[in-house]
Amino acid sequence: MSVYRNRLALAVAAIVASHAFTASATAQQVTPAEPVAPEASAQQATEPAATTLDMVQVTGSRVRGRTAEDTAAPVDIIGQEELTATGALEVGQALQMLEPSFNFSRTTISDGTDILRPATLRALGPDQVLILVNGKRRHQQALVNVQQSIARGTAGTDINAIPISAIERIEVLRDGAAAQYGSDAIAGVINIILKNQTEHTDVVVQAGQTYEGDGELYSGSVNTGFELGDDGFLNLSLEYRDRGETNRAGIATTNALGWYTPEEFAAGERAVKLRIGQADSSDAYLWMNGAVGAGAGEIYWFGGLSRREGSSYGFFRGPLDNRTVPALYPDGFLPNIVTTVDDTSLAVGYRAPLGDSSWDMDVSVTHGRNEFGFEESDSVNVSWWYEPIDPANPAAGIYGASPVSADTGTLEFDQTTFNLDFRGSVGGFNDQPLYLATGVEYREDNYAITAGDPVSYTYGRTDNRDLEIRGQAGDIAQPGMQGFPGFSPNEAVDDGRHSMAVYLDAETNLTERLLLGGAVRFEDYSDFGNTTIGKLSARFDATETFAVRGTVSTGFRAPGAQQLFYSQRSTNLNADGVLTDTLTARQDSDVTRAFGIEPLQEETSTSGTLGFVFTPNERFSLTMDVFRIDIDERIIFSSNLSPEDAATCLPDNSNCPIRAILDPIGVGQVLFFTNAIDTRTTGLDIVANHNTVFDGGSSLNLTALVHFNKTEVKDRRSQSPILTPEQLFDDAQVTLIEEGQPRAHHVLQAVWETGPWQVTGRGNYYGSVAGEGFTGVTQTWGGKALFDLGVSYAVSDNLKLSVGGNNIFDEYPDNWDPDTQFPFPQLGFTYGWETLPFGINGGSYYARMDWRF
Repeated sequence: MSVYRNRLALAVAAIVASHAFTASATAQQVTPAEPVAPEASAQQATEPAATTLDMVQVTGSRVRGRTAEDTAAPVDIIGQEELTATGALEVGQALQMLEPSFNFSRTTISDGTDILRPATLRALGPDQVLILVNGKRRHQQALVNVQQSIARGTAGTDINAIPISAIERIEVLRDGAAAQYGSDAIAGVINIILKNQTEHTDVVVQAGQTYEGDGELYSGSVNTGFELGDDGFLNLSLEYRDRGETNRAGIATTNALGWYTPEEFAAGERAVKLRIGQADSSDAYLWMNGAVGAGAGEIYWFGGLSRREGSSYGFFRGPLDNRTVPALYPDGFLPNIVTTVDDTSLAVGYRAPLGDSSWDMDVSVTHGRNEFGFEESDSVNVSWWYEPIDPANPAAGIYGASPVSADTGTLEFDQTTFNLDFRGSVGGFNDQPLYLATGVEYREDNYAITAGDPVSYTYGRTDNRDLEIRGQAGDIAQPGMQGFPGFSPNEAVDDGRHSMAVYLDAETNLTERLLLGGAVRFEDYSDFGNTTIGKLSARFDATETFAVRGTVSTGFRAPGAQQLFYSQRSTNLNADGVLTDTLTARQDSDVTRAFGIEPLQEETSTSGTLGFVFTPNERFSLTMDVFRIDIDERIIFSSNLSPEDAATCLPDNSNCPIRAILDPIGVGQVLFFTNAIDTRTTGLDIVANHNTVFDGGSSLNLTALVHFNKTEVKDRRSQSPILTPEQLFDDAQVTLIEEGQPRAHHVLQAVWETGPWQVTGRGNYYGSVAGEGFTGVTQTWGGKALFDLGVSYAVSDNLKLSVGGNNIFDEYPDNWDPDTQFPFPQLGFTYGWETLPFGINGGSYYARMDWRF
C-alpha cells in the first residue's frame, strides 16, 4: 500500500469500517485499498493517528464529514507527500506537475512576472481562481502582469508565498463557486490546508541543478509542533530556498540593433548579450498554524511571513544606442531589475458549537499584505547624463553624471476580511437532515503605488519636457532609468474599496441516493454596485458503484483593486519592435475618458459541470467531468495603442485622434483596462486510479489524469468612438487568450513501494501553445512530454534519502521560427518568449534528505 498521504485520507478510513484508504499517486481521488501490511514501509511507524470525523470537510461543501468522493462537484485532494515527491520546491511548480487543470506558465524578460509567476486554473486568468488557506480567503499580489505574457493585465495570488513544508494538503475544486465563496471563484477554488501535527519535528534538506550546470537550487526547512494545553496546538514552519538563474540565450546572428562593433561582428567575436531563462531568487518563510481551547470552542490563528528577493534582466542596449552612455558602458549594457516581495498574513478567529444544538459558529478576521519593491541597477538615466548645464548655452557642456542604480518604486496590496459564519442542520426530507450554512462577509481592499527616486522617472533633473536633451545618437534622450523606469508621483496612489456579502448554502439528500444542493449570494461593492448569484448542484448514486453528478451556477469577478488604481509609464516594444515610452493609463482617468472608455464593471459568468463517478471495487476508480464557463464583460488589458502616422496628420491632429491624445503627454503608446470581450471555455477532465497490493507487501499505485480545454473569444467590443474592437483588443491578444495556455495537459504516474523503497515515475504531456505578440505572425510550439523519476529509501523510521530527476530526457520547447519570427531568434531568443508552460530550463536532478525526530 502507498505510505500515509494526509489526514483527510486517514479520517476517511474511519468511515469505511477499518479499511485503510490511500490517496492516489497524485491524490486526485480518495480511493480504497487493501489493509496496511505491517512491513510495507519503515516510515509508517512515524505517522500520527487519524483525526476525528469533524475535521473531514472538503472545499465545495460546508457539510461536516463530506469527503471528496461523495461531493456533487469534482474535488481533487493532493497530499503533502505527493507535493514533496515531485522534487519541486515551489507550490506552483509542484501543483502543475500533479493537477492537469492547473497551469504555472514560465516567462522571461517580463519585469516582475519573472519572479511572481501566474497561476491559473482551467485555462482562465489567475484572478479568476480563488485561493483559500484553511478555508479563508487569501489576499492577492500587488504586482500587475503588464508584459506580453500569460495573465496579461491581471493580478493573481502569489501561491509561492506559502512554503511546501507548512502544507498538509491542497484541495482543488474544479467548479465555479462564486455563489459559495465570492468574487474570483469563476474557474474554481484552491484551498491550502496547513499542518497541525504536534508529534514530531521534520527537517528537510534538498539540493539540485539543471543538466546545463546552472539553476542551482538549495533548500532547507523545519516543521515542528507543540501541544498547547489539553486540546490546543501550535505548528511552525521555517524554510529557506536559494534558486540560481538559468540562461538559454543564444549568440546574436544579426547586428541590426548595433550590439557589436562592426569589427566584432565581422570577426565572429560575439558574446551572448541577453539573459533568457529562470530569474535568480532567494526566499525565506516563517509560517504558523495554531489553536487553543476557549470555553466550549477554540481560538485559532494561522498565517506567515515571506520575503523573496529576485534578480532578472531587461533588453540589451547596444554601445551606439541612444539609450546608452559610452562613458559608462562602452560595450553597451543589460539593465538589472532587482525585486523584493514581502508578504504577510494573519487570520484570527473563534469557532464553537451553539449550545446543545447541531449548529456551530465561526467568527474570524483575516488580514494580508503583499508588497512588491523594484530597484534598477546596471542602468542609467540618459537624460540626466546628457542634460545641458546651461540650456540657453548648450556649448557650456552637459552634466555628464547619472546614478547607475535607483529605487524605482513599490506596489502594495492590503486586504482585510471579516467573516461570521453559521453552520448546522434542521429536519429535512425522508428523515434526511437539511444542512444549512449562512453568514456575512465584510472586506476592504487597498492598493498603493509609492514613487521611486526622482532619477528613476524624470526627464532631466527638472522633468521639464520642453527642454531639449539629446543622447549620443542625436535623438531625444529617454526619461528615467533604463530597463524599468520608476513610478512617478503622477502614478502614486493610495486608495481602496470595500464590499459586503451575505450568503445562504443548503444541502440535503432527498432520498438515500439523491443529493441536492443550492447556494445564493448577494454582494455589494462601494465602487460598482451589487450583484446576486446562485448555484445548484446534484448527485445521484444510481448504484453503490456508479454516480452521476453535476452543477450549474452564475458567478462574477469584481475588478481587482490593482486594475482600478494601477498606472505606469514604462518602456515596451511597439509594433515595429522598437522600445517605446508607454503609458498604462489608470481606468476612469483623463486619458481613458478621452478615448471614451467607461469605468470598470464586474465580469459575469455562467458555468456548469456534468460527470460521473465509477468505483467498481476497492482498488479502482474512474471519474469524468465535462465543463463549460461563459464569461461576459471580461476585463482585459488593451493592445498597445500607437498614434497614427505623423505624415498623414494635420498640424492640429484633428484627423488623428489617437495622436491628439498622446502627443501632449509625450508617450508613444498607451494601454488601459476595460470590459471588452466575452469568452467561452469548455473542457473535459478524466481521473483514473488503480491500486494493487502484491504478496509480500509491495504495492503499485497507478494514476491517469486527462485534461482538455478550449477557450474562444466570442465577441470583441469597444466603448470608444475612436477605437475599433480589433484595435482595442487585437488578434495577438486573442491568440494569447485562446492558445497561450495548453489546451491539453495529461499526467500519468506510477508509484511502486516495497519495504523501505519507493519509486515514482511520472509523465506530463503539455499540449501545443501559440503566440504572436511580438511579431504579429502566429508561432505554434508543439506539444511535449516530460518525464520525471524519483527513488527514495527509508534508512530507518526517522531517516529517508531520495534522489530524482525532473524532465529526465532534457526536453525543450520548439525553436522560435527564424524566418517568420525575425528578428528575435536572431537576437538569441531560441525558444520563444510569451507563452511557455514548462519553461526553457531543460532537465534537472536533485538529492533530498528527510529527517524526523
